[in-house]
Amino acid sequence: MHGKIWSDMFVLGLPILEKILRPLIVYAFLIVALRLAGKRELAQLNPFDLVVLLTLSNTVQNAIIGDDNSVSGGLIGAATLLLVNYFVVRTLYSHTKLESLVEGKEDVLIEKGKVLKARLKAELITMADLEAAAHRQGFTSLSEVDRAILEPGGTICFFAKQPIPEELRHREVMERLERLTQELAQLRSSPATPQSEET
Repeated sequence: MHGKIWSDMFVLGLPILEKILRPLIVYAFLIVALRLAGKRELAQLNPFDLVVLLTLSNTVQNAIIGDDNSVSGGLIGAATLLLVNYFVVRTLYSHTKLESLVEGKEDVLIEKGKVLKARLKAELITMADLEAAAHRQGFTSLSEVDRAILEPGGTICFFAKQPIPEELRHREVMERLERLTQELAQLRSSPATPQSEET
């Protein structure tokens, strides 16, 4: 009885080479598929993309494990994925051109405060998606954004508009005026000190 339990848990149901090749093939397919699908799929900007990403692992599960539910088979598959990912990341780290080919390049979505609608259309990002992403980073509206970049990993980075020197000087003058007004109000509200009588 105990022998059957151990054999069910640890005896491979598939040849070990197949257990290694299956995760490798699925890994390569997903890398290419996500690259072709665009950076939007990685950004998870709406519920539909999130559903696709969440169900993707379930969809390819049988392709990875095949007809083998053993612990050994799962460990071999997991180790294969971790190792191939480790070598891919190290290779991309030392070869920037290859990294750009695999991950793609960043896309500018807003430039000098102007939304580049052609770039949004190319990445299948709506204005509502862009505004929602800006809100998540603390912007109340896109009018506060000077530049927005869609990075290869799917993250949208927003950069706030910087005030021009004239605005800074105006702000500084108004702050000083406000301080002077407060000091004057305090002087007016404080009681006058009586002068000492001369004898």
